[in-house]
Amino acid sequence: MALYEQSNILIVEDDADIAAMLVELLTDNGFTAQTVANGAEMDRLLRFHKFDLIVLDGMLPGEDGFSICMRLRATRSIPILMLTARREDIDRILGLELGADDYVTKPFNSRELLARIKSILRRASFSRREEEVSGPLTFTGWRIDPNSRQLFDAEGDEVSMTTAEFDLLWAFCTNPNKVLTRDQLLSMTHAGSAGPVERSIDVHISRIRQKIEPNLRDPAFIKTVRLGGYLFAAAVEKLP
Repeated sequence: MALYEQSNILIVEDDADIAAMLVELLTDNGFTAQTVANGAEMDRLLRFHKFDLIVLDGMLPGEDGFSICMRLRATRSIPILMLTARREDIDRILGLELGADDYVTKPFNSRELLARIKSILRRASFSRREEEVSGPLTFTGWRIDPNSRQLFDAEGDEVSMTTAEFDLLWAFCTNPNKVLTRDQLLSMTHAGSAGPVERSIDVHISRIRQKIEPNLRDPAFIKTVRLGGYLFAAAVEKLP
């Protein structure tokens, strides 16, 4: 059985024809899927059901998908695939910056959409299996727990992270004071599936910096190495 089979996917799409097509596509390929037409219906369903991934239309009536994505990221780490008619690069980057794990434009190729969904689910599953054998780490008062996939600041408050962000930060914490190229980070985290490798890695790192760096103009933790990549310049220790 493939690792993505029986994964439960929530589709947030107001176009009934597209929603029905997505349900058929996903169920024919081993997933279970449910649909809602807007953010309010999504919120009600999330109170009572667990989902492994959300396919989120960007152009919804009322609260649009970009706003919903940002709101979800404030409290949840569930993988999000943005699905939208916006084709400009700036919209793709905006989706990633707001916390989406991947971004597909309409009209889309069904095989590509399935490949991206499977990639996101593989990445999440791989990360969980790999991290179950490791314990939490700490750096400068911060604590990162690979088992619960949570990040806590020096005051003990949880900081929301996307799957890609957590994977990247964990890669840095397990390789402190080493220069890691973008290709190395990609191979460690599978974080580049949303677009060109360099751009995707850079966008995710920018989001991590916004969450952990005391001074964005002079990062203390994740330092850019010219023509090299990035270096995590913090003392990392294992917690008992």
